[in-house]
Amino acid sequence: MTICLAADSRSCGTVTPVGHAFATQADCKAAAPRIARDWLGDQSPWTLDGLACTTLDDLPILPVQSVADGVHVHIGQIAQFEDSPDGWIANLGFVVGQDSIAVIDAGASRRQGEALFAAIRRVSDKPISHLIVTHMHPDHAFGAEVFREAGATIVGHEGLAGAMQARGPAYLENLTQLYGAAAMAGTRIVLPDVAVADSLDIDLGGRVLTLKAVATAHSDNDLTVLDRATGTFFAGDLVFRGLTPIVDGSLPGWLDWMAVPQAGGPVVPGHGPVAASWSEAVAAQRDFLTTLAEETRKAIRDGLPMSQAVPAIVEALQPFAGNWASFPDSAARNATAAFKELEWE
Repeated sequence: MTICLAADSRSCGTVTPVGHAFATQADCKAAAPRIARDWLGDQSPWTLDGLACTTLDDLPILPVQSVADGVHVHIGQIAQFEDSPDGWIANLGFVVGQDSIAVIDAGASRRQGEALFAAIRRVSDKPISHLIVTHMHPDHAFGAEVFREAGATIVGHEGLAGAMQARGPAYLENLTQLYGAAAMAGTRIVLPDVAVADSLDIDLGGRVLTLKAVATAHSDNDLTVLDRATGTFFAGDLVFRGLTPIVDGSLPGWLDWMAVPQAGGPVVPGHGPVAASWSEAVAAQRDFLTTLAEETRKAIRDGLPMSQAVPAIVEALQPFAGNWASFPDSAARNATAAFKELEWE
């Protein structure tokens, strides 16, 4: 479907509903008007500008790599949103079982979710039973509707729904301003169907994924995924590699979480290359966040107000600058967040 904003007919983009398969072009063309009406609904800010039927092979496909038997990962751009042309910065993945497929994170927009769906279908035509959203940040969560259309149950931390409701609209507005309406066309905020308070096992058929809700760390709604067949551990944004870590939850909580080793196989971070081991995955991040905590506490002990403390903390972090992308703005943001939290210890 080509859709345009009702308020601005020049702002148009494409959407491909994925929950429909047809034997022939004629079948697709006959059903397309109904599908479009159902997708747009009564309250949509979008209007229909055109319809066409296409094959799955004609859709853009997100590049993915195999990191273990049946485990596939897309490595996102190592950049923050403002340094990316489209926001496709997060790592996304999927695990193929005997009976079905689970997707881990859905991308920054509907368009990226569709490209991930096309990549999955190049690997397997098994049903997509679950989408697991590791936390509420839009680079991980905003392609979710694609997988709901494909029949997936959406699973997240028990705090995910509230966080998406509170922050999702502002995230969507900001990304639309940053990348344009066409890039974000059809992107809608989707809430989880299943909330994980502690842990949950998902059986894909001969393959069990263990999901664990994490206490406040990178965010207040982090969820990890362990593929018990291969030991592959999807950490979401609890692990950054190459891209400067962002504290959006609790710095001490994050350090406490890292102090307990996880898994025994490949570690898939939220950003950056897959690590072969836990120590490889977290060593650089642990050093950076430990120093952030130490320098913040020092500034507080020295009695510096936040206006002076933040520049002092950022200056103390400069030895790390060459190791992390998007460092200057992220370091200042982290220093501000750390000061606000730690001054009340």
